[in-house]
Amino acid sequence: MVLRLLLFGLLLLGAAGFGGLAWYGLRPADAPVAEAEAPPARAMALIAARPLRAGVLIKPEDLASQEIEVAAMPAGMRRDTREARAELFGAMVRRSLPQGDPMLPEDVLRPGDRGFLAAVLGADMRAVSVGVDAVSGTAGLIWPGDRVDVVLTQQINDDALPAYRRVAGETVLPDIRVIAIDQALVQGAMGDTTDSNRQVRTVTLEVTAKQAERVAVATRLGRLSLVVRSATGTEQTADQPPPAITWAGDVSPALRAGRGNAEAPPQTLQIFQGAAKREEFRF
Repeated sequence: MVLRLLLFGLLLLGAAGFGGLAWYGLRPADAPVAEAEAPPARAMALIAARPLRAGVLIKPEDLASQEIEVAAMPAGMRRDTREARAELFGAMVRRSLPQGDPMLPEDVLRPGDRGFLAAVLGADMRAVSVGVDAVSGTAGLIWPGDRVDVVLTQQINDDALPAYRRVAGETVLPDIRVIAIDQALVQGAMGDTTDSNRQVRTVTLEVTAKQAERVAVATRLGRLSLVVRSATGTEQTADQPPPAITWAGDVSPALRAGRGNAEAPPQTLQIFQGAAKREEFRF
C-alpha cells in the first residue's frame, strides 16, 4: 500500500514537471525591447542679432548665435565659428533681414566679392585708403560702417615761428564712412585671422572727389589719425564751419610760459673733403 502511494506521488510529480516544461516551451516569446533613438544632432548657427536694412555693413554686434537641428539648417547657413564671423565682418547686407534670420550667402556681399566696392559706394562717391597704426587707427576698434573724423597732425619746420606754433592739429575731413578695413577689398574683411594681435594697417574711406584730393595732400603733410564718431551723433553738414586749428601751445601751456619764444638751436653744416678731412660750420 505504501509502495503504491509512493509510485502514485512520483507519477504526479513527473506529470507536473512535464506540463510545466510544455507550457514554458509553448508560450509566446517576449517582444524585443526597442532601443531609444539618439537625439537629433544640433549646432550653433549664425543669425541676425537685430533687424538689418539693405546696404548696411555688418559689425560684430549685428551677429548672434542660435542652436538648431543640423538637419533643419538651410543650405549655406553658417555655423557659429570664429572664421565664419570673420568672413561676415564688413560684408554688405543685400536685402533687409529681420532679427533671427540666418546669414545665407545670397543675403550678403563680402569684401573681395565681385562688385563689392561698386555696390557699397554711394552715388558719385570715391574710395580712398589711408595708412594707420595701432594708435592712429584707434587700436583696431574701427569697423566697416563706422563714421570717423580724419585728423591731421603736422610739424611746421619754420624757425621764425615760436615753439608753441610749430606743431598743429586739425580735422581735415569730418563725418566720413569707413567701408573697409586693412586688406578687406581684396582678401576678405579680416584678412589673416590666425594672428590675434594683428593691427590694422589700412582703412578705406568713402569720400567725394574733392575729399579724396584732400586726403592725398594730407598724407604728405603729416600723420593722419581716425576719430570714431558716435552712432547717435548729429550728421555733419556742408554749411558748418571747419573746426579750429589746435596748436601745440593750446595743449601745453608750458610751451607758452616757458621756452616758447626761445631761439632755435644753431644749425650745423658739415663739409667733407676726401675720406678724412671734415669742416664744420655753425650758423
